Amino acid sequence: MIIFKFVAFNTRYYFAVAASALLPVLLLAPNAAARPQTEALNQKFQAAAAQYESGHYSEAATQLESLLRHAPDTFEIQELLGLAYSAQSQDVKGNPHLQKAVRLKPTDAAARTNLAASFMRLGKPDLALPQFEKAAELAPENFDGNHNLGEAYVRLGKIPQAIPFLERAQKIEPASYDNGYDLALAYIVANRLPDARQLIRDLLKQKNSAELHNLLGQVEEKSGEFVTAANEYEAAAHMDPSETNLFDWGSELLVHRTLEPAIQIFHQAVERYPNSARLHIALGMSLYSRGNYDDAVKSLLKAADLAPADPRCYFFLSRAYDSSPSQAQEVIDHFRRFATLQPRNARAQYYLAMSLWKGKRAQDPGVDLSQVEALLKKSITLDNAIPEAHLQLGNLYSDGSNFSASIPEYQRALQLDNDLADAHYRLGQAYLRTGDKTRGQEQLVMYQRLRAQHLSDVDKQKAEIRQFVYSSKDTVSKP
Repeated sequence: MIIFKFVAFNTRYYFAVAASALLPVLLLAPNAAARPQTEALNQKFQAAAAQYESGHYSEAATQLESLLRHAPDTFEIQELLGLAYSAQSQDVKGNPHLQKAVRLKPTDAAARTNLAASFMRLGKPDLALPQFEKAAELAPENFDGNHNLGEAYVRLGKIPQAIPFLERAQKIEPASYDNGYDLALAYIVANRLPDARQLIRDLLKQKNSAELHNLLGQVEEKSGEFVTAANEYEAAAHMDPSETNLFDWGSELLVHRTLEPAIQIFHQAVERYPNSARLHIALGMSLYSRGNYDDAVKSLLKAADLAPADPRCYFFLSRAYDSSPSQAQEVIDHFRRFATLQPRNARAQYYLAMSLWKGKRAQDPGVDLSQVEALLKKSITLDNAIPEAHLQLGNLYSDGSNFSASIPEYQRALQLDNDLADAHYRLGQAYLRTGDKTRGQEQLVMYQRLRAQHLSDVDKQKAEIRQFVYSSKDTVSKP
């Protein structure tokens, strides 16, 4: 998942040196007698503006509220009062004043930007976008207007619409790092990889940062340049050994089964960030891929302790636990905790059933098969679309020679996933045991065909690892 910087919208308010320039019309004295009062109001506004500039927003708001009673239709007072409230995270109070300011001066691009930013903070993007669009229309060659509109589109997930405005902003200010960073991300999302690569390289000339090397690694990865991507992720991790950079570097090696270096990186990473569940999962997967099952299970159990409700660690633990019988009880306890934490999670019930059935099978032939059956049935009741649950329930029945009961479960498993080679094999055996030789042979032929066509176990592991890596990337927001 791509994480944009979501750069703060550029908002501004201009202050003139002379008080008479701040309030040019509405506070002009109509006659000489009223001039002292007008000058006093101007001085109060100047004092409020100074408080705002100094960061004393509450004091500024109090003074401006007093002024507003004397000049309610003054653009400068309404605008600055709205900004003072917004600066205190009081957009509900500030927004009406910013709206009034726009009505008083509809051609002011900065006022529309300030109002739009307030709408965004209030969670009203549908009201913000027209204001950003109008601001960009009023000042087409202004960096802020184009940048802000591009950022607004990004936040709304409208990447294609964002790109032209971010591009225009970058053309106006080529040295804008933040705008350039999000434009590069937008290019990546839009699969404009050559444009992203060139822009990132230009930005690197301005600022040789770890996050840019990481971003370039993403570009090279999507381009299929594994070695170049790994080098960029490595450069990022050396410059800034953050949890994200270490994860991305190690994961790139893991996905392409460069296992020894990946294991070394993840070992170092978990020492530096011992509370990162995804690092422990990645280390466990690396160890499992290398065949070090005991250590793999230890790492996955650690991940489960760090993130007890995260289903990803249990998915990989379910692949590895039966290769480490010495830790069977710990595995069962962890799956039981997961099933307790998420009683409505069908896979949690399935994992517990399988750990009870297979995890201690060699040491405990007296496993309670009725409990296993109950858990598998509960999993199916919660979610009837998990093919493995039907397959294993069918296996449980077949192992007990109840072939007539196993057949519907195998059939359902194959309805959900017709490429389950084992389900074809077991269904074929069940048909043969119940005297249906024709359908039995058909299923066994299908099994042989699928076995010849199927991906190897290594390829299946790679697909599962890749899915985990991509789902886990950038879960930590960039600065």
